[in-house]
Amino acid sequence: MASSKVGLQQHKVVSPAEWLAARKQFLTREKEFTQLRDELSRQRRELPWEKVETNYVFDGSSGKVTLADLFDKRGQLIVYHFMFGPEWKEGCPSCSMLADHFDGLTTHLANRGTTLAVVSHAPIADIEAFKKRMGWKFKWVSSFANDFNLDYHVSFTKDEMAAGKVTYNYAETQFPAEEAPGASVFAKDAAGNTFHTYSTYGRGLDILLGVYNFLDLVPKGRDEDGLAFTMAWVRHHDRYEEGYFVDPAATYSAPKKSDASCCSGEHHS
Repeated sequence: MASSKVGLQQHKVVSPAEWLAARKQFLTREKEFTQLRDELSRQRRELPWEKVETNYVFDGSSGKVTLADLFDKRGQLIVYHFMFGPEWKEGCPSCSMLADHFDGLTTHLANRGTTLAVVSHAPIADIEAFKKRMGWKFKWVSSFANDFNLDYHVSFTKDEMAAGKVTYNYAETQFPAEEAPGASVFAKDAAGNTFHTYSTYGRGLDILLGVYNFLDLVPKGRDEDGLAFTMAWVRHHDRYEEGYFVDPAATYSAPKKSDASCCSGEHHS
């Protein structure tokens, strides 16, 4: 059965006065967390920058675009590294769940001088087809013809995968797929110079997942403790159905490869 079908565990039931006292006590901890998060955000903004020296050129829906073009005349750019390999039939379900949040954000971000763009390693034709299927409107470009994904450690070569060690989340580790999720932030000065200011990976992306932030409020939380792969329950939004089955023993598996694909995943300029 899907884990979401398991009944709620009965909690202690108390009087309104006891409930209010417990809630106020926990509010103190929540405020401590909020203050710590604000302090971490302040320190993040003070991190040093590195100048982007490579002229990355991407394939977009209307032709070639550079990293500088992705700013769309604004000073700040957030890039989400969406897991979609050159030979995959479709994008990663977990990245898709996160991307379901994007279209509602772009206008608000734009009015704070910030552009959101999505970059994947898959060819642009595959990206456009999947984007249409999912009903998304946000800017999404392909890094298939450049080394952007390799340079920002969200794609791994066949040699790296064969060796069983890749560089991800600032450490040498094992990873179950040749593509990985992440987010990178860039800034552009008045002279047109581009700077890399921040990148985050793995659990660092949690803060972007509104679905998880909502689930953290409810009694069962994310309800993933019994799953071998925590996000095994996630489906593309057009693949959920009533009573769908979640195998608690299922481990991560990358999306299936396209039978028609002629891409090797090693084509870089």
